[in-house]
Amino acid sequence: MTMMKTGGAEAAIQSLPEARSGPLRDGDGRWPERRRRVLDWLVLETRDERFIDNIFVEMCRRLAEAGMPVARATLHFRIHHPQWIGARILWRKGLTEAEIDTYAYGVEDTTQYLNSPLHEFNDGADEVRCHLDDPTADGPDYPLYDELRAEGLTDYVIWPLHHTLGKRHAITFASDRPGGFSSDDLAFLKDILPALALVSEIRLKNRLARTLLETYVGPHASEQILAGATTRGSGVTVGAAILICDLRDFTKLSDLWPRDDVIELLNGYFDAMAEPIERHGGEILKFMGDGLLAIFPLSDPCACSNLLGAIDEAQAALSKLNEDNLRKGHDPLGYGIGVHVGDVMYGNIGSRKRLDFTVIGPAVNIASRLEGLTKELKRPVLLSRAFVEKAGCAAKLENLGSYPLRGLDGQIDIFAFSGRKRS
Repeated sequence: MTMMKTGGAEAAIQSLPEARSGPLRDGDGRWPERRRRVLDWLVLETRDERFIDNIFVEMCRRLAEAGMPVARATLHFRIHHPQWIGARILWRKGLTEAEIDTYAYGVEDTTQYLNSPLHEFNDGADEVRCHLDDPTADGPDYPLYDELRAEGLTDYVIWPLHHTLGKRHAITFASDRPGGFSSDDLAFLKDILPALALVSEIRLKNRLARTLLETYVGPHASEQILAGATTRGSGVTVGAAILICDLRDFTKLSDLWPRDDVIELLNGYFDAMAEPIERHGGEILKFMGDGLLAIFPLSDPCACSNLLGAIDEAQAALSKLNEDNLRKGHDPLGYGIGVHVGDVMYGNIGSRKRLDFTVIGPAVNIASRLEGLTKELKRPVLLSRAFVEKAGCAAKLENLGSYPLRGLDGQIDIFAFSGRKRS
């Protein structure tokens, strides 16, 4: 957020609305000063903080320091994301980091959401408030209120947080003071909302940009891109265990099956493969039609073992998927996996206007050739001797001997992996 020159920031603060009930006061008349300190910090001192969750936690801490009886606060955002419809940032008294929860599409149809104050707010209410410690209070008694009472909270309020282009998010505050918030407390909190909206919008975009990048290019690549690795040809050489997987006869399946069935099958196959890879610390760099490329950086001493664990779990998941396909009258899916280890160039490659953050190098080519050889040898997973020696797992695998690989001089020793015994 661009800061104004001397005098401009003070003018920006002065333009924020005054308390609805006039100047805020306490016994020593210092409420306006305390309010101003929070606003000064929000407008002037958050410029170097990238993420709204960190700002939100610090804001809540400063509110408590200013004497506000805030014991719990949340921000609720609707977001554009392939997996999530929204997110919640939660702060409680004593927390030094926010708790962040995401909500999948369809949550708006659940009983939990429909019977909540957030649903009432999203239906158009500009304020939803409950005096939690007043048994005679009017209005619905949502299940959430029971949870808040169990935490010792006495008052709860939701207000809109307005962003540009008509975007309306939600902010909540809850108190643990007997009797809850006073009218001056509420005026204080309302008066900081315009400043929080200004500060939060760009940070929310930063947070969403990061999660979107992680979805499309993976966590490590997204960190590199956000850190400035955006120039074509920029990159580093890293040691990695490399996994390339390909689905068998996909072209035939896509010609014979209805489109929606093909998409469902492909998504199920990628779930079966991708989730174990990510769970074991691998990074999927790209989906290539019906195949994928993943690496396990050797900076992790367990990278090779983790890769084998990922394949083992993926094979179990694919077996389950094939059982489901058989029940639907479909043939089981075949697949091939090639595994090698070596140095790769990891970075930006492509045309002037379209870049791809990926890995290239002879080690990637060998993994690809091994995947192709699975068709000929009728073994679903083939590994190079270089990987097997690095992993120290030769005794657990079947040595198939030496084979030439297309485009490479000489032959390499190849091993077959059929899954590790489960205890």
